[in-house]
Amino acid sequence: MSAPGSAIARALRNGGRVIQRAGFPLVRLDETLFLDEARQRTGLDDFGDPRFHEPLRRLIADYDTEAGLSLLGRIAARQDTIRLLSNRLRMEWDRRRHPEIGAQPVRGPLFITGLPRTGTTLLHGLLAQDPGHRAPLNWEMMFPAPPPDRLHHHHDPRIAASERQLRWFYRLNPEFRRIHPLAARRPEECLIITSHSFLSFQFQTSHYVPNYQAWLEEQDLVRCYEEHRRFLQHLQWRWRGERWVLKAPAHLFGIAALFEVYPDAAVILTHRDPLEVVGSLASLTTALRGTFSDEVDPVRVGAEMTRRWADGLHRALRVRDEGDVPANRFLDVRYTDLVRDPLGTVRLVYRYFDLVLTPAAEERMRRYLAQHPKDKHGPHSYTLAEFGLDPDEESARYRSYCQRFGL
Repeated sequence: MSAPGSAIARALRNGGRVIQRAGFPLVRLDETLFLDEARQRTGLDDFGDPRFHEPLRRLIADYDTEAGLSLLGRIAARQDTIRLLSNRLRMEWDRRRHPEIGAQPVRGPLFITGLPRTGTTLLHGLLAQDPGHRAPLNWEMMFPAPPPDRLHHHHDPRIAASERQLRWFYRLNPEFRRIHPLAARRPEECLIITSHSFLSFQFQTSHYVPNYQAWLEEQDLVRCYEEHRRFLQHLQWRWRGERWVLKAPAHLFGIAALFEVYPDAAVILTHRDPLEVVGSLASLTTALRGTFSDEVDPVRVGAEMTRRWADGLHRALRVRDEGDVPANRFLDVRYTDLVRDPLGTVRLVYRYFDLVLTPAAEERMRRYLAQHPKDKHGPHSYTLAEFGLDPDEESARYRSYCQRFGL
């Protein structure tokens, strides 16, 4: 498949091929170099819990040997990894200076999860409009240290830094805006938070990392959620809300660990016909990976995505059915209901979890809907056939799920 992107991206790809053919080494991907660079950038040396080293080593190994990264992809992987490591250093430094950060409770967080492309972004954006809620913004997850300050957050220079990174991404892949709009001040998936532990499903979205991913799917994710909670403590220290509103489809894989770390959490599960999901998901993943690699096979992506997410769905429903988590901690929301009546769905959420929806919050939600219409940047078009997905096979794969939730 030809990789998507702009003239800038094509020029970088072509330049990388010339460099490779000339026999010059590409960007080196090495854990020791990354750790040293993060130390030099920050002047710090305490990365916190050392257990992050094993997943980091496994991830870098796949970046180097499996992901088929272009020159641009290797540069991006290097820069992103060093940013995550630098964030770890700075957050540990903040905690040493301000131990009260770690003493804060994170009470009653509300998580939104479900298969990707099932309305999680819409529902998260609506719930984030409530002034009593706190949703993590893109820029503060990208650059969390020092802890954001509510009084000065409109002028924080990290917002501009985040916007520059996002502008570069859109220059490299301008079509991605149709699939999933990004903005520095916009609430975003807390999957970005989990990437700091290097125990995260974040990396497989933009890179083919099969060995790392197979290993990750066998891990106990409690440590990932413990670091997730530490991250929330950091963000809320000077900018607190009544409750966190969080979302990521990948929470399906860690529901048991999520409740072990957040025993008072509530979970909204979004549901949509999987045949409308898997093609969209494969398209999104192909577009992301194609930004950083010249070796993206859409058919392989389709098979990988439907297998992985069917497994994630099974894991989440198994935890729910085992009964260790009270049934009233879960609320099911159908995508069709959400799209047909967004505010009616929001009222259902508030009633079910005994929350108070104020007129001011509802008015902000109405404005949000007006400002963010569906397909604002153009429709996202795809077919199952593009990704080698057979409708009959996919129907059989998800039949019991569809019957259970009337999809």
